[in-house]
Amino acid sequence: MVCLVTDVVYGEKEVRCREREREALLRFKAAIVDRYGILSSWTTPHCCRWKGIRCSNLTGHILMLDLHGENYFNFDIEYISGRYMSGEIHKSLMELPQLEYLNLSFNSFPDSNIPEFIGSLSNLRYLDLSSCGFDGKIPTQFGSLSHLKYLSLADNFLEGPIPRQLGNLFQLQHLDLNNNRFEGNIPIQLGNLSHLQYLDLRHNHLEGNIPSQLGNLFQLQHLDLRYNIFEGNIPSQLGNLSNLHELYIGNGGALKIGDGGQWLSNLISLTHLYLSSISNLYHSPQMIGKLPKLRELSLLNCSLTDDFFRSSRPSILNFSTSLTVLDLSENTLMSTMIFQWVANFTPNLVELHLSLNLIEGSVPNHFDLVMNSLEHLNLLFNRFKVEVFQSFMNICTLKSLSMGGNSLNQSLSPILHNLSNACARNSLQILDLSFSKINGSFPDFSIFTTLKILDLSSNQLSGKIPESILPSRLESLSLSYNFLEGEIPKSFGNTCTLRSLHMSYNRLSGQFSLIFQHLSECAKNALQYLALPGNNINGTFPDLSGFSNLQILDLSKNQLSGEIPEGNQLPSQLEFLSIRSNTLEGGIPKSFGNACALLWLNMFNNSLSEEFPLIVHHLSGCARYSLENLNLGRNQINGTLPDLSIFLSLKSLYLDGNKLNGEFPNDIQFPHQLEELYMQSNSLKGVLSDYQFANLSKLYSLDLSGNSLLSLTFTQNWVSPFQLRKIGLESCILGPTFPKWLQTQNEFRDLDISNAGISDMVPKLFWTKLALRKWVSMNISCNSLYGIIPYFPTKNPYSSLILGSNQFEGPIPPFLRSSTLLDLSNNKFSGSLSFLCVGDPIGILYQLDLSNNNLSGQIPDCWSHFKSLAFMDLSQNQLSGKIPTSVGSLHDLRALFLRNNNLIGDIPFSLRHCTKLVMIDIAENNLSGSIPGWIGKKLGNLEYLSLRRNQFRGNLPLQICFLRNIQLLDLSLNKLSGQIPKCIKKFTSMTQKTYPEGGPWHKYIVQTSHFFGLQSYDLNTFLTWKGSHQMFKNSVLLLLKSIDLSSNYFSEEIPKEFEILIGLVSLNLSRNNLSGEIPSNIGKLSLLEFLDISRNELVGSIPNSLIEIDRLSVLDLSHNHLVGMIPQSTQLQSFNASSYEDNLNLCGSPLDKLCISKIPWA
Repeated sequence: MVCLVTDVVYGEKEVRCREREREALLRFKAAIVDRYGILSSWTTPHCCRWKGIRCSNLTGHILMLDLHGENYFNFDIEYISGRYMSGEIHKSLMELPQLEYLNLSFNSFPDSNIPEFIGSLSNLRYLDLSSCGFDGKIPTQFGSLSHLKYLSLADNFLEGPIPRQLGNLFQLQHLDLNNNRFEGNIPIQLGNLSHLQYLDLRHNHLEGNIPSQLGNLFQLQHLDLRYNIFEGNIPSQLGNLSNLHELYIGNGGALKIGDGGQWLSNLISLTHLYLSSISNLYHSPQMIGKLPKLRELSLLNCSLTDDFFRSSRPSILNFSTSLTVLDLSENTLMSTMIFQWVANFTPNLVELHLSLNLIEGSVPNHFDLVMNSLEHLNLLFNRFKVEVFQSFMNICTLKSLSMGGNSLNQSLSPILHNLSNACARNSLQILDLSFSKINGSFPDFSIFTTLKILDLSSNQLSGKIPESILPSRLESLSLSYNFLEGEIPKSFGNTCTLRSLHMSYNRLSGQFSLIFQHLSECAKNALQYLALPGNNINGTFPDLSGFSNLQILDLSKNQLSGEIPEGNQLPSQLEFLSIRSNTLEGGIPKSFGNACALLWLNMFNNSLSEEFPLIVHHLSGCARYSLENLNLGRNQINGTLPDLSIFLSLKSLYLDGNKLNGEFPNDIQFPHQLEELYMQSNSLKGVLSDYQFANLSKLYSLDLSGNSLLSLTFTQNWVSPFQLRKIGLESCILGPTFPKWLQTQNEFRDLDISNAGISDMVPKLFWTKLALRKWVSMNISCNSLYGIIPYFPTKNPYSSLILGSNQFEGPIPPFLRSSTLLDLSNNKFSGSLSFLCVGDPIGILYQLDLSNNNLSGQIPDCWSHFKSLAFMDLSQNQLSGKIPTSVGSLHDLRALFLRNNNLIGDIPFSLRHCTKLVMIDIAENNLSGSIPGWIGKKLGNLEYLSLRRNQFRGNLPLQICFLRNIQLLDLSLNKLSGQIPKCIKKFTSMTQKTYPEGGPWHKYIVQTSHFFGLQSYDLNTFLTWKGSHQMFKNSVLLLLKSIDLSSNYFSEEIPKEFEILIGLVSLNLSRNNLSGEIPSNIGKLSLLEFLDISRNELVGSIPNSLIEIDRLSVLDLSHNHLVGMIPQSTQLQSFNASSYEDNLNLCGSPLDKLCISKIPWA
């Protein structure tokens, strides 16, 4: 028996924890990354006194481990803060045999599975692992936790089926698995949980039928199955749940109510019923009406029409007096008879929600007389006109009216003028008229004596704001996204309760100082939030000291200019200040450093130019204790880095895109609380070592990219105190060996060590960690990394893997293909492309670049697995065989590069289905056959088509002229013959001198379901330009409009229609059998820089119009039958005589042959 030592505390005996369990906790602590000191008390001998621990007073065994984290999100400034742990959950917890309570919720364990050993903690009663970032599956061992009463795994990334073993938890009362990625059916074994009172499975991918066994959960009070993809009938056995208080079903799938919904009437305890996306609900109004205790009823997106309510009689509605909330949003109600129904059957409603219907027309006259309890009315996004707004103003109890998203389509001023006797003006507190197409000037709302919140954002209000009077109790006013002009009127400053004013993205102008002067009456004592970004307000930064309660101020994207005056003070309570994207100059005044409450200062994208040490000095007042986020990115700040440890609370520091220079100080100290450090794109140099990072245990984001003279040199066995999620060290000096400290980073999501001078083999441990991660972005390109990448059986998804321009060799392992962007170009990979087809690809690739390797064999025929693919580059390998048919299944494909391989056969007919193609480059192969007409007819988005150096033969099809967007057409070095089609004049893009949409900075973009927003991709092609074979990329390629038909067998005349293609920069028709004269108006091609029509059978003289092309840098007319004098101009005489040689009857400079007469051959 273990003898326990006791202490006397306040006269009572206290049992110490057991030493073995204390050691187990310390091993647990050692595996945790504790940035916020949650375990800081775990140092004393008495572990029962440690934070989060509770022990048995009798035995000293640990009973409770409550280590939940805390996360906060400020929606106003989009800022996440909180306290949490990360790292690893150590198996030493198995040595706590009496543990009953374990709560690790709201911590961060991304890309890790729930430890299986937790299933061996057989004494657990309470287990909460929610909001931790876990993925993988629920361990089946959890089925052994026979004493468990509470289990929450909500808000993670768990996947796979819900294990049937959970049906063994016979004591379970609370089960919450919401907001994960579970799939498959609900296991019928959950019906065995006879004590279960709470079951939440919403927001998953569960499918199939809802099991009837759930009807055995007789103690169940709360059931939520929303946001899954169930199908079939809702089982009638749910009617057995007589204790059920809250039932939520729907939002996804194809569910129906079976048996006419008779089972619903048995739920006599039901107070909350939520049914969404139930396709046949219109058969069951009587059953719903029999629920005597129903207080809240939501029937969303059930295709309900007006007829559903016409069939409901008052005699069947048992809830007519109990119902307080009715939500019929997202249906197809069209007439205002719904208001008649509500008034007749549910007059005690407190809330009525009818948003996202199609309701229009007039409201019955007696509605406002009957609804004596109605407080909240939601009519968002219907088809109401402004008269309806007027009719609701007679509901004397109304506190909240939401009519945004309707087409009011007129000014509100005359309507408000007629509401002087409306009783709602003395009750209404919230009015939402956003997105309502309200026009005219800002109306006078002063008649609403109780109004607190007014939202008129995203309308068409215009002109100057009149000196109207706002409601005397108004607290929040939003006028953002309108067309208001001028200044903020003085009357706004007389609204003594105004706490929040949003006027973002209008056309306000005038001086900032005058605006704040207008707000400086009694409003200055109430105002807490002021947002004015995206206007045209100018002037210098004003003094704001009079706004004593202002906490958030956003002046970004205006025209503030000049230096901030030294004497100007910030409000004493100001926490957030954004003046980003103005043109402020100079530095930061000392007064900013005296803002003792300042948490966030954003001056990104201005023209500040002061020395950084001086800026730090000016901020060294009391703000150094409070400041958490400092963003000075994209300015002109110069100087060296000073000691930054004075900022005791600083979490995020942005200094990117400045002119910081000089040596990185050896003794510099960063703030201990620092979490994010961005100093990319500066000119820092020197050496960073262990010392500078020694105390940065909370750092999770580091970006020093673009400081090409900055070296990171750590001692051999240094273990970093931090775990980074973002590592940006592009173009820093990390090599020549692979950084060993990177192998200790287990949480990175974004890694860029490209162009970092590393010449080494990547350690296997690094690849192992990568294979186990999910949704990682990694760029290790442009080094000299070598070796064979190991094989791993995993298929975890990745965001992007860029390994290009290294020396990797051997076969490509299949796990790399599970990425949205995979770039392995410019390496020495060998073997076949079979890795793409092995097993069951998850097919999320949108960009694949395997160019310039040693890959061989045939292109596999498995492209139907990669439906998202938009960019494919397999060029410059040793691939052979035919282009596979399944390439035609890539309906989102924008760019296809197969050049410089050994491919044979025709262009596959299936490729006509890839109608979004912008570029096809299949040059330098052995492809044959004719050029298919469907290329022009089906691929109308093509801008670049290169078929050069193949074996194509026959005539050029007339359908090629349907390529109106074509900018580069290269058919050179084939066996094409016949006449050049005259319909080339339909190449619309080449008939214009303008750039494509977006100008020379245009990006090629694609949208994929695996990313938020749009993703860009790069285009490139090889062209013979000025005598050499060159690659052109992106913006340069956009400027190059080119036709190359050289080295074929085209005959007859050069079509005069070429004269219409005035956007051409390059034209090469050389080495054909063209005859006739050079088109006389070829000088209209004034942008031409390259013209080669040599080695044909052309006759006649050189057109005089050619001298009008002043940009020509390459001209070759040689080896034809041209005659007469070379037109006299500085341009044409500047070319070498070889440009005109072998035209026997041609004369004049630069040829040695002189023109004796106008007709030298006569």
